[in-house]
Amino acid sequence: MSLATLTSKGQVTIPVDVREALNLQPHDKLNFTVLPDGTVILRAKRRSMEDLAGMLESPAGVTVSIDEMKAWR
Repeated sequence: MSLATLTSKGQVTIPVDVREALNLQPHDKLNFTVLPDGTVILRAKRRSMEDLAGMLESPAGVTVSIDEMKAWR
């Protein structure tokens, strides 16, 4: 079990063992779900192809549509 402290600004540093277990990287998005009993479920939001579109330069002007990328999955 890992422990973290809430700052006065409402921020928490996620412990290293949790970051490693979830393979979290800087700028990753996290989803929090609070259950009726107070249990919190933390899930890493994985990037979709739409999130990644346009991040890299296309070599020699080659372009690929999102639909083409999805077909390659």
